Amino acid sequence: MLVALIGTSAQASIPSGMLSGDNPSLAPMLDKTLPAVVNVVVTGKATPQRNNPLFNDPFFRQFFNAPQQQQQQPRMDHPTATGSGVIIDADKGYLVTNYHVVHDAEKIEVRLNDNRQFDATVVGTDPETDLAVIQIKADDLTALQMANSDQLRVGDFVVAVGNPFGLRQTVTSGIVSGLGRHIGTPRGGEGSRYQNFIQTDASINPGNSGGALLNLQGQLVGINSEILSQSGGNIGIGFAIPSNLVQSVANQLIENGEVKRGMLGVVGQNLTPELAKAFDLKIEEGVVIAQVMPDSPAEKAGVRERDVVTAINGKSIENFSDLQNAIGLRSPGDKITISLVRDGKKREMTATLGNAAKMAGGGESGSANLAQGLQGATFGPVSEDNPLAGEVTGVQVNNVERASPAARAGLRPGDVITSVNRQNVKNMADLQKLAGANQQQLLLHVRRGRGALFLLIE
Repeated sequence: MLVALIGTSAQASIPSGMLSGDNPSLAPMLDKTLPAVVNVVVTGKATPQRNNPLFNDPFFRQFFNAPQQQQQQPRMDHPTATGSGVIIDADKGYLVTNYHVVHDAEKIEVRLNDNRQFDATVVGTDPETDLAVIQIKADDLTALQMANSDQLRVGDFVVAVGNPFGLRQTVTSGIVSGLGRHIGTPRGGEGSRYQNFIQTDASINPGNSGGALLNLQGQLVGINSEILSQSGGNIGIGFAIPSNLVQSVANQLIENGEVKRGMLGVVGQNLTPELAKAFDLKIEEGVVIAQVMPDSPAEKAGVRERDVVTAINGKSIENFSDLQNAIGLRSPGDKITISLVRDGKKREMTATLGNAAKMAGGGESGSANLAQGLQGATFGPVSEDNPLAGEVTGVQVNNVERASPAARAGLRPGDVITSVNRQNVKNMADLQKLAGANQQQLLLHVRRGRGALFLLIE
């Protein structure tokens, strides 16, 4: 129980407005913050659903007097889903939620805690951080103040607010269980690429996605995003996107409708004890630079292969995910200070980040002009964080929509297509030429992790 955990000695850290009689209470804080957390109801795009195959049997149709056309006209389904959102600008009606909540939505409705309902429009989305900004036109809104999530510590009390399982305005409490978590790619490979999660034991369940993680002052410290569970329910391990990251992405989405990312131009790997011994290093954490891209910001700054990056702008880099976040969450043109170790000696150098989309040769591309079997996927150059970077030449699969032709064909995010119909693929231009919309059959050679396979798409 919260009262038992807090005790008398911890009451000094509780805002005085939370004290009700002799017992601490979250109610005064929640009275002010609950109006800022909303229910998001999404209606997906229509998808054809096959009728029962029994209707294809003439005897069955005759016996049950079923019409012939029932087998010829598939039913159109409009899938619906519910999630949560947080108002961040009361005057302009901006809300932040998860990308996976509003992804591929045909209609978005927002229900406030006073039961008013509004249609929402998408301002911008960022799949790589699993964030989206939507907007409603409404008066008398309440917005949450952003906290500095960099000041969070393990053990801080937090409160999760959202709409789990359709139960509106549900509040759970707990503590910060961990910081800087990287959890791979959940949801069948559709997870965010840039991860720096807050871990909490405050209950987060399906429907909480996009909801608020608050500190005891009622400030937003994170957006609830993921759970770690075998059953789909809460087991005490939930994850939220830190508010500083939310603020940065939301500002770009509101200003530009998209996020423009910086790029350093390196391929690296985690420093292991074996590599540290081989390089005769006295450090235990960092990123070993395996490749420096020609004419990249890294090359211009003087970064070399075998350098070990230990910090960016004074913040420690423990692994490649840290480096990826430190670079990819900054904008093109930003200057950074790189701390590294070369031949056992510490060095510092300054680099000006390039534009990831331009440096990658045009950035991500959809499947609009590609064969039907590739529809629902997005493609781009092999990214720096792909284990195959620097080893293979091809086109990377960045994202695959659920139940799309590309998903049914067997493509997964992170796959690298190296050839189409036995012809090598070096870049997006090759893929568009060899797998154009008029192609009826594709034989793809795909590198996946340390393995390889052929996929025949007809």
